[in-house]
Amino acid sequence: MTSGPMGIGVIGAGNISTQYLTNLATFPDVDVRFVADIDVERARSQAETHGVPAAGTVEELLADDGIDIVINLTIPAAHAEVATQALEAGKHVWNEKPITLDTDSAKALLDTAERVGRRVATAPDTFLGAGLQSALRLVASGRIGAPQTAHTMLLNPGPDLWHPSPDFLFAVGAGPLYDLGPYYITALTQFFGPVRRVQSTLGQPRTQRVIGSGPRAGETFPVEVPTHVAALFEFESGQTATSTFSFDSHLKRMQFEVAGLDGTVEVPDPNNFDGDTVLHVAGSEPEAIAPVGASAGRGTGVVELARAIRAGRPERASGKLAYHVLDVMQTTIEAGQKGEAVEVASTFEVVEPLTEDWDPTEATL
Repeated sequence: MTSGPMGIGVIGAGNISTQYLTNLATFPDVDVRFVADIDVERARSQAETHGVPAAGTVEELLADDGIDIVINLTIPAAHAEVATQALEAGKHVWNEKPITLDTDSAKALLDTAERVGRRVATAPDTFLGAGLQSALRLVASGRIGAPQTAHTMLLNPGPDLWHPSPDFLFAVGAGPLYDLGPYYITALTQFFGPVRRVQSTLGQPRTQRVIGSGPRAGETFPVEVPTHVAALFEFESGQTATSTFSFDSHLKRMQFEVAGLDGTVEVPDPNNFDGDTVLHVAGSEPEAIAPVGASAGRGTGVVELARAIRAGRPERASGKLAYHVLDVMQTTIEAGQKGEAVEVASTFEVVEPLTEDWDPTEATL
């Protein structure tokens, strides 16, 4: 059996690649060997900065036999095409979110992976951090009794106030649901499993917004998607969750709670890898419980994928999970447009939480 670190190639040398390349350098089970980008000079600059031995075009990366896993950091519209090319070249794939822009292309991607015998895994991997993993273990321990419901809330006035070029965050495929929903819905499925049915209401109070900062300040741009989404998720397990995603509130709030028969937990921000879990039970003061485990940041899921491939077991941030989350988001929009409950067609197999001693900075391969 092959041993030693798995070879990594990164496609896409934009801003997010810096976080990946910085973290991956601290994980001995993976070895970044190539950076590619349509802007080859940008790829070479990132490779030189982070000590990666090779850089060049996507074609050159895919022809490199030393690359086992491709990290796809291209723009969402290119995710399906680039990931498919990597699979056809015999590589496993880690996609940044979303897996693709729609369920048809996501299904085609997963079908390709099955045909060629390779894997597709997808961000977010924040749920693999110590914060959410500790919350999952606490709920599984029975401290709040049988979990029954969850409530999540993400409210803010929108990134147009601070982002210098916010247009894409209000375009098709974005908005508060598609931009930040994957973190919350992925986390909810780790507590309750697959979503069975969705009801929702959608709001789009403004057709245009004004850029609030940067060189384009004062410029208007169109709003193409709902900026307020309120959803009721019913899970296959019979449990329920209510979730609100909004760019229309000047009162900023982040809330994630899971209620059981005997207590409730405040879950840390699913957009982060760390954070305390706060336990509430009758007759006692709230108890802040510090996270136990690793919170290494972006790229954690790549290490977990590499170890799963070598062990021949399912990876946790799987393409099937990402497909289901995308399906849930599409169904949420459909339910709001129809004004009725809509069944979710997809499902996935839940994988148990990581053990407390799981550490991406440890050499295991």
